[in-house]
Amino acid sequence: MTQYLLSIYQPDGPVPPPEVLDPIMRDVEAVNAELRAAGAWVFAGGLHAPSTATVVRCKDDEMLMTDGPYLEGKEHIGGFTVVEAPDLDAALEWGRKLAKAVTLPIEVRPLQYGSRG
Repeated sequence: MTQYLLSIYQPDGPVPPPEVLDPIMRDVEAVNAELRAAGAWVFAGGLHAPSTATVVRCKDDEMLMTDGPYLEGKEHIGGFTVVEAPDLDAALEWGRKLAKAVTLPIEVRPLQYGSRG
């Protein structure tokens, strides 16, 4: 089994009102429950706004830190899920279900060093 990162890309801006966000979160939890029941769920989490990020860079022997996101853009990674799947097609199916639940684009990428051990 390979682990895959399902990244949720969301537009910058305010959090949607409860009448929009609550049904989405209910659908996301349903997908998470399905992932757990299938034994595919590894880990998931949401991220705070990009403005809370700190970027750390190493230049020569000096450590440089910058407040804010690494990239300025119209969208950012708002959350992620790590799944175990037998192949890319299975991971893409989980990505499809998550995209339908969150109504946002999902990037599916295999992890190079993913393992539970």
